[in-house]
Amino acid sequence: MKLRVLVFTIAAIIITSCGGEGKKEEKVAAPVEEQKAVVETDPMKDKGVGPITSITLGEIDQKMAEEGKAVFLANCSACHKISKRVVGPALMGVTERRTPEWIMNMILNPERMVAENPIAKALLAEYLAPMANQHLTEAEARLILEYFRTKTSATDE
Repeated sequence: MKLRVLVFTIAAIIITSCGGEGKKEEKVAAPVEEQKAVVETDPMKDKGVGPITSITLGEIDQKMAEEGKAVFLANCSACHKISKRVVGPALMGVTERRTPEWIMNMILNPERMVAENPIAKALLAEYLAPMANQHLTEAEARLILEYFRTKTSATDE
């Protein structure tokens, strides 16, 4: 009989301690609309949020690409490399994953992009570091875009 009481007492202690009287934090998932926006956003149709609404690209301009490389190295290379992830994503083939407008808007307007653009929000959630605004001009952003155009998945660094 004493053994039953002891077992019952231990079981009661375990059950009450597992239930806990303290409040548990509940993880709140993103609203369904927000989750769908990320899934339904076609990255090759998304132009992002910012001043760039349309770009017409022709053949790659090697002079612009060289100038873009210099701007990239001076302003972006602390957080981005072409072939490997650092603070931010690797940028090899970025022009195959994002529209030219999105790329330029991310360069020119990173705060608004991560606040309003589903793809930029997802990148922030993945990399946990917001992109720093380097306060580049549209002309400088365009040069960087031209440099990125030379760095497709089919090219070497």
